Amino acid sequence: MRNNWNIFHKLSKTLRDNPSLSSLLVVSSVSGGSLLAYSEANPSQPKISDSSEDGKRKKRVVVLGTGWAGTSFLKSLKDPSYDVQVISPRNYFAFTPLLPSVTCGTVEPRSIVEPIRNIVRKKNVDIHYWEAECYKIDAENKKVYCRPAQGGKMDGNAEFVVDYDYLVVAMGARANTFNTPGVEENCHFLKEIEDAQKIRRTVIDCFERASLPNLTDEERKRVLAFVIVGGGPTGVEFAAELHDFVSEDLVKLYPKVKGLVKISLLEAGDHILNMFDKRITVFAEGKFKRDGIDLKMGSMVVKVSDSAISTKDIKTGEVSSLPYGMVVWSTGIGTRPVIMDFMKQVGQVNRRVLATDEWLRVERTDSIYALGDCATINQRKVMEDISEIFRKADKDNSGTLTVKEFQEALDDICERYPQMELYLKNKKMSSLVDILKESKGDIAKESIELNIEDFKLALSQVDSQMKNLPATAQVAAQQGAYLASCFNRMEECEKNPEGPVRFRGSGRHRFKPFRYKHLGQFAPLGGEQTAAQLPGDWVSIGQSSQWLWYSVYASKLVSWRTRALVISDWTRRFIFGRDSSQI
Repeated sequence: MRNNWNIFHKLSKTLRDNPSLSSLLVVSSVSGGSLLAYSEANPSQPKISDSSEDGKRKKRVVVLGTGWAGTSFLKSLKDPSYDVQVISPRNYFAFTPLLPSVTCGTVEPRSIVEPIRNIVRKKNVDIHYWEAECYKIDAENKKVYCRPAQGGKMDGNAEFVVDYDYLVVAMGARANTFNTPGVEENCHFLKEIEDAQKIRRTVIDCFERASLPNLTDEERKRVLAFVIVGGGPTGVEFAAELHDFVSEDLVKLYPKVKGLVKISLLEAGDHILNMFDKRITVFAEGKFKRDGIDLKMGSMVVKVSDSAISTKDIKTGEVSSLPYGMVVWSTGIGTRPVIMDFMKQVGQVNRRVLATDEWLRVERTDSIYALGDCATINQRKVMEDISEIFRKADKDNSGTLTVKEFQEALDDICERYPQMELYLKNKKMSSLVDILKESKGDIAKESIELNIEDFKLALSQVDSQMKNLPATAQVAAQQGAYLASCFNRMEECEKNPEGPVRFRGSGRHRFKPFRYKHLGQFAPLGGEQTAAQLPGDWVSIGQSSQWLWYSVYASKLVSWRTRALVISDWTRRFIFGRDSSQI
C-alpha cells in the first residue's frame, strides 16, 4: 500500500510540474497492483549548459525588465541556442491595464500578477532570472552592473556584473513630475502594483479620518477631496473607478460623509482623452459632469503642498489653490536615471528617451536593443535618402525614371519607410499616377518620366506622416514579440536576408522593419460604461463595450490562473460589492 502511495505521489507531482506529457501508460500486473509509466514530450526545466548541441558556445542574451516588452520577448523566444539572463527588481509580470481596478478593490493585486519564473520555466530555452536592479550599462565592454533588489549584503560586496552578447533593454519608465515642486513628496503615482495598493489604503484612510468625531465639516470636505492630475486613459479610468467605489460601496458604509466627497480631474489641455476619437472625448466629458466629477481643463499644476495643490489657468494665468485629501499624479512618463546615463554614454544626450532604428536596435550600438516605454523608434526620413533612392531606382543610369522604375522604387520605399504607406492611405491614393497628379497636376500616364527634381517634388510631403508610437502596453508587447521573432531567425536571415533593399549600400536588410498594428483601445468610464475605439474608425460606447472590454482583457491576461482570478474578482464584485477592509 505504501509503495502504491509513493507511486501516486510521484505521478501527481510530475503531472503538476509537466502539464504536457506525451503519453501515460497504465500496465496491470498479475499481483493485482498496477504500474504507472510515462514519458515526457518536453522537459519542464531544460538542462543548463553554456554550449549548444553542436558544441558551439551559446550567445548570452541579457534582458533588463519584466514588463510588457520584456515578458513578451521571453514568451516568444524559441531558439534554444541562446543563454538568456533576465534581470529585474520585480520577479513578476503585472497586467498594468487593470491597475486602476486594483486601487478600488474591483480586482485584487495578486490576480493580475504572474511570477516570471512560472512564465519561463517550461520553455525549451535556457532562461535564468535574477532579482536585481541594473544601475549601469557598459556598452563598450558589453557588461551590465547590478545590485540585489532586496538591498541586503551577504559578504559586504553584493553587487555583481553580467556579460552579454546581446542586451535587451526593456526597463520601462517612471512617472514624469516635470520637476513640479512637492509632487514627489505628496502625490501618489499609478505605475506599479505597490502604487495601486498605496492608493487603495489611502482612500480608505481618508474615509476613516473623515468619520472621526472631532473634525468639522470643512475639515471633512478637505479630507474627502480627491484630485487626479492628468486626463489621459489612466487618470480617466481611475477617476471612474473611484467614483463607482464611492457611490456604490463606500457611501453605504460611511453614510455621514455621503455628501462631502468631491472628485476633481485636472487636465492642462482643452479636453480629456485627447488621443481618442472626438466622439469619445465628448461623451466622457458629459458623463463625468453628470456623475459630479469636477473637470478642470486648462489647469497646469505649479506646486503641491501637504494639504493643497496650486494650479495656473493656462489662458488667464490666474493661480488658484485647491485643498485635497489625496492626489494621484498621472501625467505621462519620464526616463529612468540608468537610461539617462546610458544615453550620455552612446551620444544621445539631447533626447527624452532612447532612440532606436526600425529594427529596435539602439542607435550607435551594434548589439543593444531597446523596446517599450524606455525607447522610441527614430524613423528615418525619406528625404534624407532621396538621392540614394533615385540612384538605386535608376537602373539604366539614364538620369530619369520610367513608370516601371518609379513603381519598383515605390514598392521598396513602402517596405522601408512606413510613412510612405500612411501617406498613400491618408491621401486615398491607389496608383503611381495619383502621386504625380498631386505634385505635377493632370498628366498622361504614358508621358511620365521623372528627373531627380520631379522625384523629390513627388515625395516631398511623405515625411509629414511621421509620428512617434504611443507609450502603451500594446506597442511594448508587439515590439517584444517582433524582436523575439528576429532572434529566432537570426542565423537563417544572416544567410538569406528578408528585409527591404538597402538604399545606402548593397543587398538587403536582415529583417523587415518593425510595424506596429493598432488593435484598438478602450476607455472605461464607470457605471458599466466603456468607450471602445477599434480599427476602421469604429467607435462604440455603452454597456456592450463594457462586456467587450471584459472579454478582451480576460483573453490578454498572461495565464489561465490570472484569468480565473480576475474573472472571479469581477464576479465577486457584482455579487458582494468591493472590499473596503484596511489590510
